[in-house]
Amino acid sequence: MARRGNEVTANQIEKLTGDPSGSTTFSAKPHRVIVFSRYPTPGVTKTRMIPALGAERAARLQHSLTSLTLGVASDYRADRPCDLEVRFVGGDPTLMREAFGTEKRYLLQRGVSLGERLVDAFAVAFNEGATRVVVIGSDCPEISSTILDEAINALSHADVVLGPAIDGGYYLIGLNTNQPQLFQGIDWGSGSVLRDTIAKAKHSQCKVHRLQTLSDVDYPEDLVTCRRNPEAFGNVLPLTRDGVLSVIVPTLNEERCIEQTLSRMVGIPNVEVVVADGGSEDSTIDIARNMGATIVSAKPGRGRQMNAGAAIATGDVLLFLHADTQVPDSFHQHVRATLQHGVIAGAFSLRIDGDDFGLRWIEKGVNLRSRFLGRPYGDQGLFVSASCFFKIGGFPNWPLMEDVEFGSRLRKYGSISLAEAAVTTSARRWLRLGIPKTTLINQLCIAGFCLGIPSETLHRWYRSRR
Repeated sequence: MARRGNEVTANQIEKLTGDPSGSTTFSAKPHRVIVFSRYPTPGVTKTRMIPALGAERAARLQHSLTSLTLGVASDYRADRPCDLEVRFVGGDPTLMREAFGTEKRYLLQRGVSLGERLVDAFAVAFNEGATRVVVIGSDCPEISSTILDEAINALSHADVVLGPAIDGGYYLIGLNTNQPQLFQGIDWGSGSVLRDTIAKAKHSQCKVHRLQTLSDVDYPEDLVTCRRNPEAFGNVLPLTRDGVLSVIVPTLNEERCIEQTLSRMVGIPNVEVVVADGGSEDSTIDIARNMGATIVSAKPGRGRQMNAGAAIATGDVLLFLHADTQVPDSFHQHVRATLQHGVIAGAFSLRIDGDDFGLRWIEKGVNLRSRFLGRPYGDQGLFVSASCFFKIGGFPNWPLMEDVEFGSRLRKYGSISLAEAAVTTSARRWLRLGIPKTTLINQLCIAGFCLGIPSETLHRWYRSRR
């Protein structure tokens, strides 16, 4: 139990909730689910999404995420001894009730850091008589009643329940006694929040129960998760259009080749071109925009950029193309022809733009591997049905090996085929370092990935050898 100094008075409750009677505040129910959220004010909420969505749509995203989370929590508590509480920042209780309904208890978050706000939320809940308390964020569209049920039930034998997020944080934390020390000394903006919290729990001799790992929606690349639920996010993200092919091109300072690459695709009926830029400092974006491409900005890293592009694409088929690679004539027809008879994904054969005889051997090896093993890589122009892409969660947000990992997941759902045409990719990598060295570096990266070396580590090594 928390110290008496953490208790809230009736006057404080009236100030926070607008309810002088306190009737919506104190509860005798033993379990409590607390949702941390924000009032969806344009330009203030989801600011990291504004470059991709604009201020208004970013605010709508916040509203949709919160509504989805509260819907799940409301369904969970419907036939259980559980209270539902919303801890929010921005706006006031009246605005929150208007936005999300009157049947919930709304309290302002108190404290400067996230840790202080969590300490306060748990302290109030336990002081009011709750015995099992779960706090969830409103940024996890995959949250479910099943997960909440597992979390509450786990608190019968575990002291701490954590729902790990892919980014290294957590989307859920549950306690059966007040444990304020778990939230002290945490760097809340880092990717080690989960790890540090577990370490503190073990130091306090707390038994920890881990839930399944889910995705938070914090950056444009995370919106891929939302595309799986068009009913909840149809007012924020585009709906898929049948017969449209979306080409997603990740770029970073590609002014020397982007015009040539895009010129073979723009203006073709039912072909949408999306350039996912990772922070170009040259004229890449201006060239692409002037040619009619849709632009989305993301943090650098091919996996992140391609996910960000796919999240705003409208096609029922997605083609991921490197900026230095040119599609063949009638490429859109080749894509459609390949995705038939149970084929869920495909790629083009590889042609390298160079006269060196060694490049022909590389082409042969790549094309044989792709055709007979079903293992094409990103420089061949991977394409996949949008429904399958969103179903399996898109690419990992990695700077390297994202195509290899993605392909391994794809093969669990169906076959990957090779189109009867070839893309032409630049020989600049091979010519700059030499064919033997470039080939060796590529193979060592693949071997390292298979041995479990993290993508970020491989990427740093790869860049140091370029």
